[in-house]
Amino acid sequence: MTRPLHELSISELGTALRIGELTSTELTEHTLARIDAIDREVHAFIRVTPERALADAARADTELAAGVDRGPLHGIPYALKDIYATEGIPTTCNSRLLLDNVPTEDSDVQARLAAGGGVLTGKLNTGEFALGTSSDLPFPAARNPWNTEHFTGTSSTGSGAAVGAGLLRLALGSDTGGSIRSPACHCGAVGLKPTYGLVSRRGVYPLSYSLDHCGPIAGNVRDTALALNVIAGHDPLDPSSADRPVPDYTADLDRGVEGLRIGYAREMFTTVKGISPEVVAAVDAAASALADLGAIVHEVQLPDFELLKACGRLIMLAEGFAVHEETLRTRPKDYGRYTYQRIAGAAGLTAADYVQAQRLRRELTVELNTGALAAHDILLTTTGFAPAARLDEFPRDWPPPSLAVGVLTAPFNVTGNPAMSVPCGFSASGLPLGLQLIGRPFDEQTVLRVGAAFEAAAGISDRRPEFGALERTA
Repeated sequence: MTRPLHELSISELGTALRIGELTSTELTEHTLARIDAIDREVHAFIRVTPERALADAARADTELAAGVDRGPLHGIPYALKDIYATEGIPTTCNSRLLLDNVPTEDSDVQARLAAGGGVLTGKLNTGEFALGTSSDLPFPAARNPWNTEHFTGTSSTGSGAAVGAGLLRLALGSDTGGSIRSPACHCGAVGLKPTYGLVSRRGVYPLSYSLDHCGPIAGNVRDTALALNVIAGHDPLDPSSADRPVPDYTADLDRGVEGLRIGYAREMFTTVKGISPEVVAAVDAAASALADLGAIVHEVQLPDFELLKACGRLIMLAEGFAVHEETLRTRPKDYGRYTYQRIAGAAGLTAADYVQAQRLRRELTVELNTGALAAHDILLTTTGFAPAARLDEFPRDWPPPSLAVGVLTAPFNVTGNPAMSVPCGFSASGLPLGLQLIGRPFDEQTVLRVGAAFEAAAGISDRRPEFGALERTA
């Protein structure tokens, strides 16, 4: 190998595994050593599972040597946000309420990854119950690998940090208001929130039944597409799962963007109070780059951002309260301060509030899909409003200052459209910035296609921070 293993993509690692240049055991040992050396600074993991990982790797090596190929993730290390149920391995949601929770079966996503020959390395940090973060949780907060004094993004904190740090090429997160795309943006990775219903949520601790999405955070767009090939598909035991064929999400990655119509939702973020000029410049440059590649790019108006955000927040809090109502009454002191304030505050919401929010949600979704997305193949906007905030600026109490965790992501949980964050530059302080691509329902192929074209032109998605002496020990 002329490059370190952690710099190789899933495709490159897969080729090396299949021609016998590398074994999954060697790759997994390298991954575990790197986690051991670096994660003391990043805190991406709540729990590392070395015995499980080495057993998975040994099985992958035996199968590949026998000509059994389970697909693109066979022999590849990955990890799960600690809200995904894992048989025999604690799933804590980073909450005192679930420190002793050991599931008796896997979530659907974990079952698919295991059936695909993946190597489970552990469980990743999360905001408590995927809702937020605070300083009084059982496990220390994940830190941004580009500057460990800064935030990783909500709430798939460890997933973003692990991929951003180059500990893994693939991590699984969840996204109710942006918690796949936000950490991907702030940690310099690619994060895809698939269309609602494309990836099963069975066995993933719920926050909001009608807004939750599961999806990958990965090292680049192709890695993301390969992961989606494995985890997407109908699950008859998940009532929200869509029963439709799953295409090969890598098939269009090299087609470019010539002639594609891209609606640039610029006003949706440039009018936000406190928007970073660095974000505006980076996303403007990305729009220009796509036009230079042959896309037809012009500005479009989308449904009102604040209305979409308010609609999503009300639905999330009402459904989150329904999930936690009993334990809020019986074990309130076992919640973190910030989490408790967010969920308990929803006790005052009425059935009428919830029904009106769902009615408005339907209207806004129809407006998006019959308006801007009927006239364009894809939409482009920013993911975040500013580079990652400092951890010591994050408040102990809800609500936070508007830009402390400011992202333009929640609208597309409300509508359920596929949305992906792709790195598009760095701030003057060296922190990553991200653009967001939004597609028509179940048109992940076009989202990935445009992301791949921009990524190839920009050449920054695979850039990772240096860890100096820590890195050299791995």
